[in-house]
Amino acid sequence: MKRTLFFSLTALCCASSVLAQSQAIRAFSHRGGRMERDENTLEAFQESWDGGYTGFETDIRMTTDGVCYIIHDETLERTSNGKGNLEKMTSAEIDVLRTKKGHRILRLDDLVQFFNGKDSLYVEWELKSRVEGLGSQERFEEYVEKVYQAAMSVKTKGSMMVFTSSDYRGLRYLQTHHPEAELLLIIGKPLNDETIAMAQLVGIKTLGCTMPGTSRAMVEKAHKAGITVSLWPGQSIEDFMLGAYLGADRMCTDVPLTVKAWVEKNAPWLNVKY
Repeated sequence: MKRTLFFSLTALCCASSVLAQSQAIRAFSHRGGRMERDENTLEAFQESWDGGYTGFETDIRMTTDGVCYIIHDETLERTSNGKGNLEKMTSAEIDVLRTKKGHRILRLDDLVQFFNGKDSLYVEWELKSRVEGLGSQERFEEYVEKVYQAAMSVKTKGSMMVFTSSDYRGLRYLQTHHPEAELLLIIGKPLNDETIAMAQLVGIKTLGCTMPGTSRAMVEKAHKAGITVSLWPGQSIEDFMLGAYLGADRMCTDVPLTVKAWVEKNAPWLNVKY
């Protein structure tokens, strides 16, 4: 197994080295490194930062009293000692909970404070709450606006704040009310003619697609159409190197510290911005 992994990575390195002169990859820590740390906690983001990352991805949901929290799942059971749906609870109920590893559920405002003063950031703010979960279009728009205002309040220089979602409705709100916003549409499909056409139809120039089924030819086609390509999932070193070979512009990783250490030692010719 180890020998197979070594040869697979070596093959990807050899193939990708040809591309290193022209290709730049923006790597980012997915949920603060969910397979290495306690996902979406301040501690996870801090350790990724301490490890040399300036690229991050996170998920935001809103409670009944309008407070936004950093959490991926709609329900609390997988990651915390709580039960039920965060969007049906109050901030007072959430604040007393702890993650399975004993950390508090992070508020959006606290993550903004963490990012303050840190320059050259790349942050993806994923809109997880939906109209159905929040109960009305009005509350949904309130939520999207809160996320936007919080992200844009980060005191930083040379940084990019990107708003992402697999639900186009939130991105459409931003297109209408904040046309300058950087947007990324997440699609649970490979990059292909259909997904490229979808991006062109809705006027979004960055796509987050799945690596399985994506070809280098399709990445090149997307680039010719002016579309930036972000690929997922990124659960291993092999995933990262495959993304490099395919020509991804951006790559999430669940093992950011592992990837960075491996690439710096074994593939230093890759032009990766962490």
